[in-house]
Amino acid sequence: MAKETTSAKVKETKKKDVPLKKEAVEKVAKATILDKIKEAKANSKPRKFKQSWDFSISLKGLDLKKPENRFNIDFVLPSGRGKENKVAVIADSFATEAKKLAAIVITKAELESLAGNKKKIKELANNYDWFLGEVTLMSLVGKYLSPVLGPRGKIPKPVPPKIKIDAFIESAKRSIRLSLKDSPVINATIGTEDMQDEDVARNAEAVLNFVKEKLPKGINNIKGVYIKLTMGRPVKIEI
Repeated sequence: MAKETTSAKVKETKKKDVPLKKEAVEKVAKATILDKIKEAKANSKPRKFKQSWDFSISLKGLDLKKPENRFNIDFVLPSGRGKENKVAVIADSFATEAKKLAAIVITKAELESLAGNKKKIKELANNYDWFLGEVTLMSLVGKYLSPVLGPRGKIPKPVPPKIKIDAFIESAKRSIRLSLKDSPVINATIGTEDMQDEDVARNAEAVLNFVKEKLPKGINNIKGVYIKLTMGRPVKIEI
């Protein structure tokens, strides 16, 4: 009987030591993120404007002098931004289709008329969040618009001609830019306070998982993860 009891204890111990499956780990992580979003919201005072959700990932053990450790990538939030980006499309072949969804469409002729008109180009840069450009027009975009759009991080994303532009515009409306350059911190706006907490959590989880995949040592390169409303205090998310 003693041997059987000892054997049973060993088996029980082994069961306890079995690591959680990936799906279970993701569920735990998502639940933790959701709890922290609720905590951050509860600790934030009401404001007279719609606050955004700020998501921050601080990193460690990365040599940012190496190009392979840096990135600047467009990322589509699965639950959207809470407020859609205003998308400007520079197009020729699909200009008519683009007008159905884009905030503005700039044709080839209109693009050429902007030559030297810095004031008008600055207005475009200030009034629109995201730019898409037909590949065949990108040389003109570089010539006329890049000096203004470049420093603002708004160089148009090239789009092939003769394609369905709808999907590109819809993605652009929900996109943010994830950037890792000189500082070991990635900051992203992942929603607005009027969104459902679950949708914000879904966005946060998607960004975190994407960043983990991009880092050479994955989660081991992450020092801390925080979330807060614009005027609120940061809340740390345990990972």
